[in-house]
Amino acid sequence: MNQGATRPETPQERRERELLEADLAGSPLRGGPLRQRLRNFRPDAESAIRALGGPTVWMRRLRAIEDLEQQHLEQLAEAWHALATETDDSEEFARRWREQAARWSFAQINALIDGHNRNFPAEARLPMDPRTRDFVRINGRSYQRKLLDEAWILERFPPDWRLALES
Repeated sequence: MNQGATRPETPQERRERELLEADLAGSPLRGGPLRQRLRNFRPDAESAIRALGGPTVWMRRLRAIEDLEQQHLEQLAEAWHALATETDDSEEFARRWREQAARWSFAQINALIDGHNRNFPAEARLPMDPRTRDFVRINGRSYQRKLLDEAWILERFPPDWRLALES
C-alpha cells in the first residue's frame, strides 16, 4: 500500500489526461453542476429471483422479432438490387418490385409481433396510466409494434429504379 506516496505520471497517462482536457475544453457542462438522474425504483426480492431465470419470454420474443426484421431487411436489399441490375426500364422495375413486395411473406415475424402486442403488458407487468386508461408508454412510445406488410417494404425500398442503381 502506497499510502501518501505519489508515483510519477507515465507517458500514456499524460496522453490520456491531455485528451480528456481537450475534450472538456469545449464541453458546455464544464464548471457547472451535472443534472441529477433520479432512480425511481427499488430492487426487491421478487425481481432478484426472476432475474435468476435469465431473459424472460418477452425479452426472447423481442430479440427474435429484431433478428427476423434484420433478416428481412438483408433479403429485401439483395432482391431490390438484383431486380435493379436485371431490369432496364424504371416502370418495369417499379411494377415488378411492387409485385414482389406484395408476395413477400411476413407470416413468422407477424405472428411474433401479434403475440408481443397481446401479451407484453402482462408479461412485463406494465403499469396502467390512469389518465389514458392504457398501459404506460415506454421511452415515449407505445409498446405495440406494427405488423410488417407491403407498405413497410416500399417505405424502406422504394420502387424507384434510380435509387436502386445509385446504392
